[in-house]
Amino acid sequence: MRAAAFLAACAVGPLSACAPSSVTANASSNAPVTVTSSSAPTYAQTLIDQPANVGDAKIAAVDYYNSGRYLKDVGVVADAARTWVQEEAPRVSKPAIVLDIDETSLSNWPMTKADDFGYFPKGPCDALPAGPCGAEAWELSGKAKALPPMLALYQAARADNVAVFFVTGRREVERKSTTTNLLNAGYRDFAALYLKPNAMKVASAADYKAPVRQSIEARGYTIIANIGDQPSDLAGGHAEKTFLLPNPFYRVR
Repeated sequence: MRAAAFLAACAVGPLSACAPSSVTANASSNAPVTVTSSSAPTYAQTLIDQPANVGDAKIAAVDYYNSGRYLKDVGVVADAARTWVQEEAPRVSKPAIVLDIDETSLSNWPMTKADDFGYFPKGPCDALPAGPCGAEAWELSGKAKALPPMLALYQAARADNVAVFFVTGRREVERKSTTTNLLNAGYRDFAALYLKPNAMKVASAADYKAPVRQSIEARGYTIIANIGDQPSDLAGGHAEKTFLLPNPFYRVR
């Protein structure tokens, strides 16, 4: 880059690109310019505002899970929801809460880690902890474990006679395996499990989940809390309060 071009870019670029440096040029206007930064990076600084590096994001996500911070943060949200449910339930008629399943009630971490944060709907899942692990095979296996803070919330709600409805993006074909998985994980005595019809296609999970919540209200229930790990779990109304759990591992629109 020529000296004039570098300085012009620096004037309009981010401040990080303009750290103290020396710019040296030959008398010839066509000669190369040497840029030496005094702030020590050994690589050339880029002026491009690129998205976060995916490889770095994966490393950070694994560390977030392995360090225990993920489960701790789930607990913070679950505790807040539990406090609200216990306060609000006595004040309404037929109190209910709605729970998502994946990364809300059950953890799919073994599959997520084996697939290196990819998503493979088809194929077997028979080599864990190695991948690949097909999502449908994993869900049909019924091996997902409960997220402990959410199971504690569930048990507290049921102890207070709050009805619990599961509303998931899993397909109807997985009803038997999902029901068995929930029961084995400790989620017993729930009011109903809503799964997406096998042939349904929607632009957003909210397009399916919000009408389901509306139908629950039509049965006379007051949904005092809706809890999920995706914004699309919570969008569309039909709940007094919503609680978003942490999930840096994937996004469902």
